[in-house]
Parts: sequence; C-alpha cells; structure tokens
Amino acid sequence: MSATRAWLPSWSGWRHLPRETRDTMFLLAVIALTIAPHASHLPAWCSVITAAVLVWRARLALLGAALPGRWILVAVLAIVVGLTFATHRTLLGREAGVTLLVMLMALKTLELRARRDAFVVFFLGFFLVLTHFLYSQSLLTALLMLLTVWALLTAVVLAQMPVGHPPLQRAAFVAARTTLYGTPAVVLLFLLFPRIGPLWGVPSENVGRTGLSNQLSLGAMSEIANDESIAMRLRFAGPVPPPESLYFRGPVLSRFDGRQWLPAERDPSLPSRRPSWRTGGQKLDYEITLEPLRLRVLPLLESSDQPPGSSFMVDELRVTRSADLQWLAARTVTERLRFEASAWLGYRAGPFQPDLSLRQDVQLPPGLNPRTLAWASALRNRPDLAQADAPTLAAAVMSHIKREDFTYTLAPGRYGEDSPHVVDEFWFDRRLGFCEHFAAAFVVVMRAMDVPARVVTGFQGADPQLQDGYLIVRNSHAHAWAEFWAEGQGWMRADPTAAVAPERISISRQLQPAPGLIGGALGTVNPELWLGVRRGWENLNNRWNQWVLNYSKAQQFELMRKLGWSSPDWQALTQLIAGVIVIVALAGMAWTQWDARRRDPWERQRSRLIKALQDLGLDAQAHMGPRSLAQQLRTLRGAAAEPLAQLLEALEKQRYAQGAQHLAPKPWWRDFKSAAARLGPYSS
Repeated sequence: MSATRAWLPSWSGWRHLPRETRDTMFLLAVIALTIAPHASHLPAWCSVITAAVLVWRARLALLGAALPGRWILVAVLAIVVGLTFATHRTLLGREAGVTLLVMLMALKTLELRARRDAFVVFFLGFFLVLTHFLYSQSLLTALLMLLTVWALLTAVVLAQMPVGHPPLQRAAFVAARTTLYGTPAVVLLFLLFPRIGPLWGVPSENVGRTGLSNQLSLGAMSEIANDESIAMRLRFAGPVPPPESLYFRGPVLSRFDGRQWLPAERDPSLPSRRPSWRTGGQKLDYEITLEPLRLRVLPLLESSDQPPGSSFMVDELRVTRSADLQWLAARTVTERLRFEASAWLGYRAGPFQPDLSLRQDVQLPPGLNPRTLAWASALRNRPDLAQADAPTLAAAVMSHIKREDFTYTLAPGRYGEDSPHVVDEFWFDRRLGFCEHFAAAFVVVMRAMDVPARVVTGFQGADPQLQDGYLIVRNSHAHAWAEFWAEGQGWMRADPTAAVAPERISISRQLQPAPGLIGGALGTVNPELWLGVRRGWENLNNRWNQWVLNYSKAQQFELMRKLGWSSPDWQALTQLIAGVIVIVALAGMAWTQWDARRRDPWERQRSRLIKALQDLGLDAQAHMGPRSLAQQLRTLRGAAAEPLAQLLEALEKQRYAQGAQHLAPKPWWRDFKSAAARLGPYSS
C-alpha cells in the first residue's frame, strides 16, 4: 500500500493544481485524444509505449519531479526506431511515418522544459491531425478532428497566457472565437483551391468480409462476416427497378487453378475481335456515387448502353469497356466517384457463333475434382440431354441444386484442408456455402460438359427503402454468379444462389451476422429505433460525401460560371484566386487600421479614473496602479480619504489577483463616485 502511494500522487482537485501542472495535464489529455484514433492501425507495441510514456509524464507533472535525462530519451528513441523498422521493414512511407510521428510526439512530452518545446508538440499535433485523413475521410473522422484542433488551439492559447492562472474555459472560448474568425478563409480555400487527384490511396480491407474483389478463393475462409458499410448510392431518373434486376457487373473471372478464380489473360495468338453486342428491354438512367473500391473495375448496372471498346471520363479518370463487358479504369480507384450512367435491362453479348476466344472458358485444371467431372459427364450423357443445348444443360444443373439439400450460409467451414478437390467436397460431401461456392461449382460443371462458362462478381440487390432519395447498395450485397455461352444467344447469366436461396435475389434478404454491442442492444429493445438511427447517420454521411468529399473540378468550374465566367478554366481560376487574395489583403489592412484606433475597455476606465482623481487634487498619471494612487491619496488628503483609498486597493485586487476581472463592476463605480463626492475637491 505504501509503495502504491509513493508511485501515485494524491489528487487535490483540478482547480487546486499549480498552473504548470494543470496545463501539462491538459496538454497530455489533448495528445491522447489526437493519437487515440490511430490505435486501430498502429502496431500494438506503439500503442503500449505511447500510453506508458504519457502516464509517466503525467506522474512527473503531478509529483513535480525532474524530467528524465537526455541519454534515457536517446535510448528509448533508438528502441522505437528499431521496432518501427522491424515492423514495417522501412522508415519511410505512410505506416512507418505515422508510427514514428506518434512516438516522437509522445517522447517530446518528456522534454517540456520551455515554451519552445510546447510549441513543437503543438505543431506535431496539428500535423498528426492531418494523417488521420489518410485512413478515413468520413464525417465522424472530420468531427473528431475538429474537436482535436479546438483542444490543440486551447493549449496554444494557454501557452500565450504566461501570467496568472487563466481558466481553461476562457482559453477554450478564445480558441473557438479565433477558429470562427478563420472559418471564412477555410471556406474560400475549400471552394477555390485547385482540385487535384488523390496523393495517397486508401488501405485495403481485411479478408474475411463481404465486398468486391478481383479474385475468388475457394476454401480460403471458414466464415465470412457481412460488411454493412455502403459501397454505392444510386438515384434513378425514373422508377426503381425490382431487386432481381439489380446486377452490378464487376470483375469477370475465367482462369481456374483448382482453388482460385482469376481474371482472364488474353491469348496473344488469337485474333483481337470486338464482340457482338445487343440491347433491349427497359433503359435506365441513373446517378451513381461509388465509394473507393481499391480495384480498377467499376461495378455498373448490367448492361450499360455503350458497346465494348467505348470509354468515358470521370474526374480526369478514363474508364473503358472491355470485351467481357467490364468497365476498367486507367488506374486503381482509390477515391470516391460520382457520375451519371445508363443501362438496359435486356442485353446479349457475343460472340454468337463458335469462336477461338471461347477456348479458355472451357479449360479446367487436370487431375482435380474427378467426382464432379464424372457427375457432369453422366449428366451430359443422359438420354434426355444427349443432344441438349447449353440453356437446357444449365437448367438441369439448376434443378439439381434446387432439389438436393444444398444450404446457403456465411459459415460453411473451411474447404480443402484434407484434399485439393475443393469442388468435389462442396458438390458431394458438405453442400454448405455462399454465393461464390455455388457459382464456382456451377461453372466447373458446365465446363466439364464442354460448355464455355465463367464466374462474374459484383453486387446484387440493394436496401429495400430509399434513403434521402438514394438507393443504397452495401458491401453485404457483394455477389458472385455465373455466365455460360450458348450458340446463337451469346453469354447468358445463371445465378445458382437463386436456386437454393431465392429470397437472396428476389428481395435482397441478407444473412445477418451477429450485431455489435450497441447495435445489438438497440436492436433488441427497439429494432425500428436502431434502423432509424443508422439511416439518419448514413443520410448525414451522404450529404457530407455529396457536398464536401465529392466537390470536384467540375463543380468548381460550375461555381465560376455562376459568378460570371462563361468558359472557366485553370487560368480563370487563378485570376479568381488572385482577386480574392487582393480583396482579403485590403480587408485585412482596413481591419488593422480600425483596430489600431480602438482602445481597451480598461484603458477607457483608467482614463476616467485618472481624471476623477485629478479633480480631487492628485497628480495621477496613467502609469500608476490603483495601489500607488491609494497611497498618494492618503498622503495628500489624510484620514478623510481612507474610504476612497480602500476602494482603490479593492480595485487592484479585482484587476490583478487570481480570478481577476477585465472591468470594474458597476457597484464599485457607484461606491467610488459616492466616496469622491463626500471627499470633495482639493483646496491647497
């Protein structure tokens, strides 16, 4: 017990702490607030050492103990640099840079010997705030960083108040007022600063969650969790199509090695032909906002109204349609995209006659899945199917899936641990899986019957209710289906998941994972309340995305058109920025001139006080304090002036003691006038 008391100082209350201790504790709390959001992606050792350093520094502040020597800091720094290099294999780049920045900020608190050291910590904190946006640009992150900046500015204001014991509330008010003064400049910078492409990409998601990917690995995961984050938002010009029509085409996977499905690699020996393409049915016009995909493929609604080989531009990013109807961007998409598109619900994609390009779509790895291949051969050789075409064979496979006891589940267990024949294990033994298992097995069976087939991934369905006029597609709507080729008809969609779990396609019903603690509690007590809270927050995020994160060069130029530019360009934008700078500079000069003429309220009161005392015969000057004036008054007017002298001494306490006031209260002035009137003018 005594050892604990020796290490942990007694707490006498925040208001009773010495000024230096209180300000240090506040700064440490601000640093912890700034660093905390990084804990989810920092190495565990970094979070532990940072917390230990901050606790150590807080203890030194509360005890008033000496800071550690320089060699101790050098040793800790060397350990930190070594751990950073061992973890990231480099000292450069985003991850290693953020790790080092966090550690340097924490270690710098052990050198807080002067105001200069505090300012280094402040500016490290401001820089660290910016690094949070390398990981997330959500509304929640922005609000948290706004709070962090306010706290850092409060700490800066405290450092600029070296005299007395100013309350934190006063410093926070000054920081907030200063921030409001700077808000117009921030808004102007946001509206007029040239919009350039992203300097960094966003990190890749963890495996084991729903979402779009450019490959499909069978048996890689024993369980998959639904990711309820939003993948895209759509707003249709007309009626919203039914859920079973909402197929968003993503990566097309044609190569299979027995466990992985990968995009096709075109055989250079084959002639390059533009495939035939036909559209029909209802045409849909819609606006789409895509979240960062970390892929080159844009999952647009099947099938877009532009033929293979066509392209369009989205914020200086060229997107081209490939032969297998994918929309491929010129680079990986790491930013949010917003644009308009069209689609036809009915389409056919060729070739419509046998072609050498179909050869790769019937290939299977040799020696794998013999039972499935034998089953497919037996199906193909049935008398009623001996001369059947591809659609008839596909219908027979679908009927088998629907008839047998296959189960659609997000927790099928791991496949392929004891055997490389993953499809055999799924098709005959366990029959548990999600969409990728059904789509992959269907394609293997069709290829085994010498029918060209491939796997298509993307999104299917959407939330049943519109939010703020937008249709919401989540990562949990990620889906895999199959395509097979039929002579005279081209590529045709087949979705085996619809055979075993039709509600997944017809009404977009998702298998739900276990909810989080808060979501589970609210969902249990009031499901509608939880759903309403989530929708409200997502609507706010949508407004944030549309108005702030999606503010692009096109919207910037549109603003300039409204301001009078007929054909805005970069030169016109430069002229506008220069004009704004001139106007702001002139306004600043005018403010400076006007501010120089203003007088501090205390100076006005002091002038009033000096004049009143001079009328009483004192040689009162502006540089004299109330206590000096009281002594001069006693010397000149004797005991009769004692009430007035006591009022002057009370004024000095009100002005300069702890908790001082800027202005003398009205009762003081009333008492001063009364005492001065009783004393009367001085006559020599």
